[in-house]
Amino acid sequence: MAKEATLQVRMDSELKEQAELLYKQLGTSLAEAVRIFARQSVEEGAMPFVMHLSSNNSKRRLGIANGKYKIPDDIDESNDEIVELFGVK
Repeated sequence: MAKEATLQVRMDSELKEQAELLYKQLGTSLAEAVRIFARQSVEEGAMPFVMHLSSNNSKRRLGIANGKYKIPDDIDESNDEIVELFGVK
């Protein structure tokens, strides 16, 4: 039988609330998201996302990566930017 361990993490309370709300909307919890993160890290033998130093080219970052988490009022206004970033037509 596998032993269970407790992980304690300190973070800004506002960030914690935002993360809890996000994961609740995704049908899971922050605790489960941490378990998924750990499981995926072990399976891949690495962080489950690409880490890099921030560049000054913030135009290439959208949404959460740019510090924003919102859906645009008019998604069509973003079409030109999407085409430029991803070469999608």
